[in-house]
Amino acid sequence: MLPCAVREHIFTSSFLKGLKMKTLHKAFAIGAAIISFGVAALPAMAEEGPQHQYAATKFDPVKMQERMDQHAKRMHDALKITPAQEGAWQAYMSAMKSNMPQRGQFDRAAFKDMPAPQRMEKHIEMAKAHIARMESNLAATKTFYATLTPEQQKVFDEKASHFGHREHGRMMQHHSQ
Repeated sequence: MLPCAVREHIFTSSFLKGLKMKTLHKAFAIGAAIISFGVAALPAMAEEGPQHQYAATKFDPVKMQERMDQHAKRMHDALKITPAQEGAWQAYMSAMKSNMPQRGQFDRAAFKDMPAPQRMEKHIEMAKAHIARMESNLAATKTFYATLTPEQQKVFDEKASHFGHREHGRMMQHHSQ
């Protein structure tokens, strides 16, 4: 017969191995179930309409203008623009719209075929144009901001982080492609 300490060690060791295997089997079963539920949900996710509808109209200039107009209306309403401020608002919106980059100015295929130095020059040219647009937007924003009350300025500060500055996201998206 084995000494008590050895028997206890063997029992504890085999018990822990069994416990580990049970835990491992449970974890594997749970993981497999989660993966199968996820795979089963893919067709349902693919059928969701709004995402596909947005993707289909994302670059449609008419739809994009409609979204921008809706966003501007929400900003106008949130700021509670007074009749006395309406002229400043219209001037601000006009300046922001005129500074939007025009679609079709960038030819991806031609850019891809350029030698590296020309591509870098083109990047610098686009960056300079972007900075010029942002400086113009800043001037328009400062002029408009000066016409707002302190309460309106707080609302503008909260909302303007996303207002009229979509270009940066598109530029970064372009570079990642």
